[in-house]
Amino acid sequence: MARTGKRTVKRSTLRIIGGQWRGRRLSFIPAEGLRPTTDRVRETLFNWLAPAIHGARCLDLFAGSGALGLEALSRGAASCDFVDTSDTALHQIKEHLGILQAQALGHCHAADALTFLQGARVGYDIIFIDPPFGKALVDPVCGQLAGSALVASGGLVYVETAVRDPVPTVPGDWRLHREKVAGEVIYRLFEQAG
Repeated sequence: MARTGKRTVKRSTLRIIGGQWRGRRLSFIPAEGLRPTTDRVRETLFNWLAPAIHGARCLDLFAGSGALGLEALSRGAASCDFVDTSDTALHQIKEHLGILQAQALGHCHAADALTFLQGARVGYDIIFIDPPFGKALVDPVCGQLAGSALVASGGLVYVETAVRDPVPTVPGDWRLHREKVAGEVIYRLFEQAG
């Protein structure tokens, strides 16, 4: 029997856990460093965000699988900008937006987080910061957001890090709203003082 030389690409599954697309399963190609926020953490996070999510303008930095931004759109966010350096990840997010018939709600940007933030001109109601662990990416991003108009007044910023990572340095006008540990992950929700 001849070999075709084609490899079967192993795919992972992302499940939307709430909102209009609840229960939808979307497949993606896993990549090194890609670590979608777990269902349990997303459930808790979006319970925290419930009063603010409807009609929110969201930014999913380090989007990866797009789990956070897609969940936000499912639960009624008005829009989400997905930012990642991986063309493969962004292509998959675009495919998912198409499957969900949400192309008008989500916009993909091929850029690193800091470059995107330098060029951004609009404020966001909710920003998700969930970078690859161990790369010291959170503090520079929070520094870039400090004193900018990118976090709307009263806006919320979600930060997910490894438990072993140092506590993030955040702007002085961000108030810690919620914090929780799940296994090796610590996640925090900050609120921009109005």
